[in-house]
Amino acid sequence: MGDEEPTTDGRRARGQKRRADIIDATLTVVQRDGAAGVTHRTVAREAGIPTSLTTYYFASLDDLLVAALTSVADAYTERIRHIIDHDGDKLRGLAELIAETAGPGRERALAERELSTLAARRPALRPAARRWRDNVAELARTRTSDPEAAEALVAVADGLCAAILLGDDKADPGRIHAVLIRTLDGKPPAG
Repeated sequence: MGDEEPTTDGRRARGQKRRADIIDATLTVVQRDGAAGVTHRTVAREAGIPTSLTTYYFASLDDLLVAALTSVADAYTERIRHIIDHDGDKLRGLAELIAETAGPGRERALAERELSTLAARRPALRPAARRWRDNVAELARTRTSDPEAAEALVAVADGLCAAILLGDDKADPGRIHAVLIRTLDGKPPAG
């Protein structure tokens, strides 16, 4: 029996790595070609594996898209969880996260936005697509008990991300922070 565990664990680890590689390849295809470019074949080509492996790990296209969106949502959840759980100005942390949409996080944010929009037509994507909004609402509730103010912060955070992705808005964390404060407090920040 002792011989089976390392083999099983090794296979499991290889399987998890293969699954993660397929998800990364899916996000690369979304970033490059949009969600419409995602097929088992294009993802397999991007990952450098046979198409049969993508269908082995992800039977349907929805399974593949859900896994890709969940991967991005998990990363955002981890970041927002860190902001919520640590002392300091939580709105400043959110502002800095939103500002990353213009920098190193742009490609992933663009893929997440496209997949989230696709959720309007593909119900299987909706739970993962809602996670950003749910996480921002949780962060808002650390500052307010007013459900409408929390909802307003979610809408403003979404709008700021969209504006940055469209290139219409600057990604200045200080300005974003001021907008977030005004949304919750109804007045500009002091200082």
